[in-house]
Amino acid sequence: MRPLDEHEREQAILLDLEISGRVMVNELTERFGVSAVTIRKDLSALERRDLLLRVRGGAVSSGHTDEGAWAMRVRHSRAAKRAVARAAAELVGHGDVIALDSSTTCYHLAQELVSRRNLVIITNGLRTATLFMEQTNAMVLLPGGVLRRAAESLVGPIGDLLTGRGRIQMGFFGLVGLSPEHGLMDISAEESQTKAFMAGVCDRVYGVFDSSKADRFALHPFVKADRVTALYTDAGMPARVVASWAEIGVPVHRAAVSTRESEIEPLTGTEAGAP
Repeated sequence: MRPLDEHEREQAILLDLEISGRVMVNELTERFGVSAVTIRKDLSALERRDLLLRVRGGAVSSGHTDEGAWAMRVRHSRAAKRAVARAAAELVGHGDVIALDSSTTCYHLAQELVSRRNLVIITNGLRTATLFMEQTNAMVLLPGGVLRRAAESLVGPIGDLLTGRGRIQMGFFGLVGLSPEHGLMDISAEESQTKAFMAGVCDRVYGVFDSSKADRFALHPFVKADRVTALYTDAGMPARVVASWAEIGVPVHRAAVSTRESEIEPLTGTEAGAP
């Protein structure tokens, strides 16, 4: 893999903080193949933007560490997300009305749907909306709200904008955590609120996510378990999690992941924000 530049190192550091809450200088120097001085400069730059807190030997989360990390998240577990997207895309036909949230898994799903004709897409994801605008003839509806840079999404109380305007056939939602007791969950209250409004007007609700979310901590439920039609994940999903959802009647589809796809690749085109 080619060496990462300063911006890409920063995104990787923010992603690590989002996942584990702490990074260490010695581990980052070995991972990126740069000096400790370079890593400390990276951490200092991020601290000045209030994206982390420096501590002895490294840094910890400041509570805003996902800000600007979309570019790295879309490549994290990329092969798994692509496999999930390919499996979920089989549910969508020409002319369907669907909702896609701002998650990176839904962005991969959007890439699988560019060959569908006459779709109606309701999404709060800016990258997803741009993809459909540039590459398809889909009608794209952005419900509006406040820009959340962390997820490159629009969030807010959008319920009145969707209620009474007809049903959405199916909605696809990424997640941070899940459980049969609490349903599908996110870490952001604003993101959860928007997902809940979108899911509330969907006839069918699908969770789409890579298996690393199986045991992740999350705070805010946005879809109750009894409203979930099915879950789409990859083959790494633990059997015990599959069984726990099967007990409440929710099927879990586990897609096989290609070992030939790179987990982290350079961004191109729309993924990189290019025109």
